[in-house]
Amino acid sequence: MPSPRASSSNAGVSRHEPDFPAPTARSATEKLTANRRSTTMTIDTVAASAAAASAPFAATDPGDRASALIAIADAVDAHADELIQIAIAETGLTAPRLAGEVRRTSNQLRLFAEVIVDGAYLDARIDLADPDYIIGPRPDVRRVLEPVGPVLNFGASNFPFAFSVIGGDSAAALAAGCPLIVKAHPGHPALSRRTAEIVATALEDSGMPDGVFQLIEGQEPGIELLKDPRIRAAAFTGSTHVGTLLANIAASRPQPIPFYGELGSVNPAYVTAGAVAAEPDLLSSFVASVAGSAGQLCTKPGFLFVPAGAELGDAPEPPAEHRLLNPGIGGAFEERRRTVLGAGGVTVLAEGGVRIDDVGQRYATPTIVEITLADLRAQRDALLEECFGPLSIVVRYTSLDDLPAVQRELFPGNLTSTLHSTPDEAADVVELVNALTETSGRVLFAGWPTGVSVTSAMQHGGPFPATTTDATSVGVTAIGRFLRGVAYQSAPQELLPPPLQDANPWGVPQRISEPGLSQSWGSLLGAY
Repeated sequence: MPSPRASSSNAGVSRHEPDFPAPTARSATEKLTANRRSTTMTIDTVAASAAAASAPFAATDPGDRASALIAIADAVDAHADELIQIAIAETGLTAPRLAGEVRRTSNQLRLFAEVIVDGAYLDARIDLADPDYIIGPRPDVRRVLEPVGPVLNFGASNFPFAFSVIGGDSAAALAAGCPLIVKAHPGHPALSRRTAEIVATALEDSGMPDGVFQLIEGQEPGIELLKDPRIRAAAFTGSTHVGTLLANIAASRPQPIPFYGELGSVNPAYVTAGAVAAEPDLLSSFVASVAGSAGQLCTKPGFLFVPAGAELGDAPEPPAEHRLLNPGIGGAFEERRRTVLGAGGVTVLAEGGVRIDDVGQRYATPTIVEITLADLRAQRDALLEECFGPLSIVVRYTSLDDLPAVQRELFPGNLTSTLHSTPDEAADVVELVNALTETSGRVLFAGWPTGVSVTSAMQHGGPFPATTTDATSVGVTAIGRFLRGVAYQSAPQELLPPPLQDANPWGVPQRISEPGLSQSWGSLLGAY
């Protein structure tokens, strides 16, 4: 088995980046790099280091852990220009897009720091002993959410910052108090190594325990770590095929672990007759959403349902061609596009195109096709699979009443679904909205789903096949994936974790059930 490259707060990262000048490094980074060059990191070493860090990291004061996240955020911002240049060379994404992604990544860390200090995410509950408890004498029972232990995160290709080394899954694991091992995506290895150096230095300078953060590379090391009993949870963003394989590995371990995989989603959008009339720029805004980042977004609207006969206007002028992330993704898009264009009943609205350069990189412009609902059903095997790139399908329907069944039949699991309608049509779309909420993690009533805000209320997940486990990988509740409930019964104060102690040294919100309250159960109904 190949040895993984690894970096951590006590082991640096090898630098094999001949195309990039060596950065000016602080002494801590120089030490980390020197250590890494002289040490062969094995899977056992990586797993053992993370396991050893588990208890001390979980016990860190919330203020100290929050400060460490802020230190990472500040360091990423300070190195943004350098990191963006590496990302441009490796991914072909534009500087403005990447600058926004860095901003999202660093501020997500700051938001999670606020959540840590607030403490409500721990859901501390205290049921004081009650000899007169109505069900029978109640002992003192106290429950809190605690870190699950070491987390393995498989980085994504299409978000080299926001879903990679220190993106959402990584930030959530660290915020929860879990040691983190990131499996770098092969599409941006130089960026992953440099980001890992920056993160490791910030954690070391913040006084976090050794082994809290590590980076590995290679498919085999990632799979071996997923099988290692010291790994207690895993996260993944990528294709349905690979995500399902990894989820099966996690589930087939002697001790199965949670596997939070974000897989494929086609994100259907529906437009009523009223919305067509009310939104003259509907088609151009839709195409802009499809074309953004060359359609390489998990929330790209892959299907747009519009009434038969509705005039959408002329297709807008195509944007400039955009490089796809890597030759593998480019080749897969080219093949998928060929399949869609060859399907029966398809009419081309905007043909777009794909150009291949002398090193095999693909450059694409958007392809938009149209089909009737009847033909979509007939051609479902060719058309329903996600197309990762700038392609989308306009579907003509004859009756609004058919759409709830269409959603449930053709799109059973989605990250997002979108509805464009008018207030006068509210009564007509109730059942469609019900179908969208049953099958989607996020339902939009305006705009387009590309662009996922990092907020307290965000849900970025959905029923399978959108995700393997219907949780969220964006927003503050993403932290909860890497926590587990533990109850302490009749425990002495000195053996309770700080959030459950009467003194409450961390100052977290505690939900306390005083003795005697059970005698009044049911009385709240009268005040409802």
